[in-house]
Amino acid sequence: MYIQRHLESQVREASNYYPVVMVCGQRQVGKSTMLNHIREKERRYVTLDDGNARRLAEQDPALFFETYGSPLLIDEFQRVPSLLLEMKRIVDQKILNGEDSQGVYWLTGSQKFQMMKNVSESLAGRIAVFDLSGFSAAELEKRSPDVFHPDIERLKQRVKDSRPKNIHQIYERIFIGGMPKINTADLDRERFYTDYVNTYLERDIKELSLVGKLGEFYDFLVYMAARTSQELKYSEIANTIGISMPTAREWVSILERSGVIFILRPYYTNTTNRLVKTPKMYFMDTGLAAYLCRWPNAQTLEYGAMDGAFLETYAVSEIVKSYQNGGKTPDFYYYRDIDKKEIDLVIVEGNKIYPIEIKKAKAPKNADKNFSVLGKLGMEVQPGVILCMADEVLPYNRDVWYVPVSAL
Repeated sequence: MYIQRHLESQVREASNYYPVVMVCGQRQVGKSTMLNHIREKERRYVTLDDGNARRLAEQDPALFFETYGSPLLIDEFQRVPSLLLEMKRIVDQKILNGEDSQGVYWLTGSQKFQMMKNVSESLAGRIAVFDLSGFSAAELEKRSPDVFHPDIERLKQRVKDSRPKNIHQIYERIFIGGMPKINTADLDRERFYTDYVNTYLERDIKELSLVGKLGEFYDFLVYMAARTSQELKYSEIANTIGISMPTAREWVSILERSGVIFILRPYYTNTTNRLVKTPKMYFMDTGLAAYLCRWPNAQTLEYGAMDGAFLETYAVSEIVKSYQNGGKTPDFYYYRDIDKKEIDLVIVEGNKIYPIEIKKAKAPKNADKNFSVLGKLGMEVQPGVILCMADEVLPYNRDVWYVPVSAL
């Protein structure tokens, strides 16, 4: 069963303006499935997981492109990034000859940052790059694509379009996660994530040639999952896992560029030195994080010690997905100052700033207690949002609104 992805329209549109379109994201999120579903009949498909195709690409890039022609979809492109130079030559030649060069090549890859170093040099101005994560709640519910925005009227419409869900249903969704295979096929969840982690460790991590001990990296992966939605402290990671600080930074970078985690930057301004500069970290798939933390079922997770951390992770990852699916770069932060006053999310638009808190309760009290600190930043503070288990959009007071988590 194929579930329509919100990114489809962005890819099609970009193909009308760019010679190359690249879709990045962690393994098993459906990159090649989506592109194969929407590709034109004449667009050929080749995966560089295939040994023969990969060998040809490495040894004779010109012959590789002569063999497969165009338009072409190249899967797992990061395995032979040296193809970029020949791709650039072909695209430039088409432009010089006055030939149609738009949408000639579609690429997928699961190690974005490694590829981007070469892409930015070789294909600047010729490539559109998108990120894809697992299914969003909106995709699973077959809602229309809509980038999350904290404007109250837009949130009211979002609630109208979404299915109401109680707290047990929310945690069931958190426990399952957004991986397409789990949501579209009758697969054993435990087996799927076991295979997923093994493949990730034995393939992607080994390919990066940066990790000497896979056992230590697995311990690191579990450690990170247990600290989803918390501040990212490299010294604590290094001390706990028994690795150096530079290694801890490198391993965090691997998770980020593989699409496994999202780094939420702190809001910072030069007008005050009282703001914390430490980022926070969130797993992009709550099901994977729950598996690594060994939560046995959704009910145990809901009532466990990490219930709030997983709800916050779910909310942030859903908002990130809405940006990605809209072809936009996530432009939000969290706020924390040296007085330990924290706001889960702040979205900045020009001189406007929107505060957002995420709470498990149905009608949380004093959830807006830190919103007032934003007034000292000299910006227009907009009505605040409390994402919680409310059934509808309701005012908490004149400046703060309850909004159902189910609307994400």
